[in-house]
Amino acid sequence: MKPALSAAAALVLSATLAAQTAIKPPKNRYKPEDDVKLGREAAAEVRKQYPVIENGQINDFLSRIGRDLVAQAPPELNKPEFEYSFTAVNLKDINAFALPGGPMFVNRGMVDAAANEGQVAGVMAHELAHVLLRHGTANATKAQNAQFGALAGAIAGAVIGGRVGTAVSQGSQFGLGTLLLKYSREYEKQADILGAQLMARAGYDPNDLARMFETIEKQAKGGGPEWLSDHPNPGNRSQYIAQEARALQVAPNARNGRDFQEVKQAFAQQPAARSMGELAQRTANGTGGGGNTSSAGGGLASTGTPGQPVPPPSARTRTERGGSIFSVNVPSNWRTLSANSFIRYVPENGYGPMNGQNVLTHGIELGVARATSTDLAEAADAFIEGLIRSESTVRRSGEPRVVTFAGRRALATALVNRSPLGGEERLDVVTTRLADGNLFYALTVVPERDEAAYADTFEGILQSVRLNDRRGS
Repeated sequence: MKPALSAAAALVLSATLAAQTAIKPPKNRYKPEDDVKLGREAAAEVRKQYPVIENGQINDFLSRIGRDLVAQAPPELNKPEFEYSFTAVNLKDINAFALPGGPMFVNRGMVDAAANEGQVAGVMAHELAHVLLRHGTANATKAQNAQFGALAGAIAGAVIGGRVGTAVSQGSQFGLGTLLLKYSREYEKQADILGAQLMARAGYDPNDLARMFETIEKQAKGGGPEWLSDHPNPGNRSQYIAQEARALQVAPNARNGRDFQEVKQAFAQQPAARSMGELAQRTANGTGGGGNTSSAGGGLASTGTPGQPVPPPSARTRTERGGSIFSVNVPSNWRTLSANSFIRYVPENGYGPMNGQNVLTHGIELGVARATSTDLAEAADAFIEGLIRSESTVRRSGEPRVVTFAGRRALATALVNRSPLGGEERLDVVTTRLADGNLFYALTVVPERDEAAYADTFEGILQSVRLNDRRGS
């Protein structure tokens, strides 16, 4: 009887394996050890900046799920070089991400939104699939002139800043953050299907992955979560996951959900979770221009003492470069302040501490921000709304205007804010699309009383901007 049972089991297993969808990794010119090096360096930066949760119960829970999923990875994909880790972070956004080579970070908000352990395992399986299929470096393989030395900074910038990390101050190649962390719909479908297969082998119902995606989609209608901006829906997601689930045999699983409820309670006992926006404001990466007269860019060096006289802009200019992304001519007596996703050009006493916070009173900021839409008007509007949310005293001053900026179509939006120097200040934001669909922006700041004196200077700076990516639309 035993040989007969073994043969029957083998037939069932053979039929199951034959029925499941075969996933072929994309072309990749990088070595697995390159993935590991990139992921290791970026993870170190994440752990420095993110509110990592140091709780044995929570970390054991995520590590147990992670190990069970990794154990079911196809041997041909599970490279021996990979260094897996599973870390919880105290952020309320519904998000999780895995870096090349294995480091995975799971937001508290993702666990809070899950209905059961299987839904958490589903998201983790999806992220693990991206690692196994090496989608990050596969994206970089498609890029022209993508140099390995620039990749780590681009990953770290994208993760830390909560948006596209071009690392302009470090001279990274344009768009690498996007290439490494923002996946195509094709890669998303691959991760969905392979993730479903990993779940079934580890004893989880793959349909829980589809249910979690439905929860994420519902949350997204309210303005989030960020996970979807990097993981676009390939379409019919629930349907094809359910179809794949029908072809899979779920392994026995003795878990009864008790651990999940206990872990939820452990999360609830942690300090209040921050949002990604709050985290970004606390880092030297800033918020992409948000809160331009408050604490944004708090890690930047000051240019003197705000409130003291600001010298007029010099008529002489010098050419500055933002990595390989842009070039610009700025007054020769203005200082350059670099962060990970933007650069500011500021006169003496135009940026620094005042009343317990760093303020920007005069100057211009050039940077890159994630586009929430392929439509320029919608993406620019979302960017402006982000500025307004991050600084409650900012308000619009008129409708956006279509202009030409750096030789391409752009939108100019006028804003008004309360100046830390008293009275009001004028902010003008110009946004245009880059080759990868994200936004390049220029933001000028000046007190209303100095607006006329700076008008020609700002106009000259904006006219001098040259973008070095492929021509955007």
